[in-house]
Amino acid sequence: MVEAILIDLFSLPAVLQNNIQGLLCRTLETIEKCSSIPAPFIYVMCCQVQGSEGKGEQDSLLPALRDLQSLKKRLEVVRALTTAAALYTIKQRLDEKDISSIKIILPTLRKELMKVYIDHLFTPVYQFEFEDLQVASDCNNLQVTEPQSEEQTLSTQDVALIQSEIQTYLESLPSLKGELTILKSSLIPDDIFLHGFTTRTGGISYIPALSSCNLFSSSKRRDPQVVVKENLRRLANAAGFNPETFHRVKTDHANAVCIMGKTEPDSYDGIVTDQKGVTIAAPGADCIPVLFADPVRKACGAAHSGWKGTLLGVSMATVNAMVSEYGCNVKDILVVLGPSVGPCCYKLPHESAKEFHRIDPKCVRHFDSATPYIDIRRATRILLESGGILPENIQDDSVTDQNQNITFCTACHPDKFYSHFRDGTNFGTQIGFISIKE
Repeated sequence: MVEAILIDLFSLPAVLQNNIQGLLCRTLETIEKCSSIPAPFIYVMCCQVQGSEGKGEQDSLLPALRDLQSLKKRLEVVRALTTAAALYTIKQRLDEKDISSIKIILPTLRKELMKVYIDHLFTPVYQFEFEDLQVASDCNNLQVTEPQSEEQTLSTQDVALIQSEIQTYLESLPSLKGELTILKSSLIPDDIFLHGFTTRTGGISYIPALSSCNLFSSSKRRDPQVVVKENLRRLANAAGFNPETFHRVKTDHANAVCIMGKTEPDSYDGIVTDQKGVTIAAPGADCIPVLFADPVRKACGAAHSGWKGTLLGVSMATVNAMVSEYGCNVKDILVVLGPSVGPCCYKLPHESAKEFHRIDPKCVRHFDSATPYIDIRRATRILLESGGILPENIQDDSVTDQNQNITFCTACHPDKFYSHFRDGTNFGTQIGFISIKE
């Protein structure tokens, strides 16, 4: 069922866009008569004349709607200098109303163009259907006819221009929720390594559960890859790394490790490198982003450790990869656990809790309950120490100096961190990142 209708008038000559009441009125009358739901939300997308901001052009489209009051209440005219700006503004309106099913009424020759914008600015959460806009010559003062031709395939250059337009627009948007903040560990020497853990501030993601520095895009969420890419660009600029040499693990909640420079697995939760200037990262939104640094051999690693990965030993698998690939001594490797869900909040079914109880009974609270509280951080430390990592070379929530603590509970700090456990399925993601300085 269509929840919203977008009428694309952006391609009409700007001088005609203030004189299309007849066309708009007829289109809206048809919508009112034929729509499967009464008076859906309607957005009219128009080109804004340069320098005409704030002069009331939006109202010029509305005089013909006096007899369509039910639609008028649900209609919004969006003017912008570019298609990207107009469509992104409309996307914000759709997301405010949690709308996913949209019909786009547009000139035939705009269809392939619009599909490219949609592919970049939306995710598979949304469903689109298209209908041809009948631009007829009997509209008052509007002599436009639609060529009878098949849809045109866009060239690679056309697609590149659209991508550039979108990127330029997103770069112009102000940061949300304050300045971009990076948490750093005092354990990792900053003369050798560049590293940090992100928070949720300083990006452009506007959907509440994803706002604002979301760094992961999924087919099940509303934040598109282009927004995540812009957030990453801003992070890279603030942190001082090159986003073009950035590699994030392809999570599978298991224990596979990717060795940079070798064949990349289809999925992996650990990654290691000894290449200077290459930034590697692991996500976390309750799962632990774990960073590894060997200042002697100048090698580093990152791992994504959720409850499954913790039990499967992903952290020690990452350590072992550094030892086998780069000749690291396990006693030289420094390990930092980033923001993640704490034992104060995290629960698992009793059957899963048994596995943590076997590691150490202190990893489980209220063991006899149906859903005990789990300490995946303590379990990670125990497994690392069992593998030969020195206790003093691990930084986690056992740090007593609160000024040095960076292993915050993500579920307890909604102002600072994303949390799947707290926010549900449409959640944002922070990361831990590290690289060897050039």
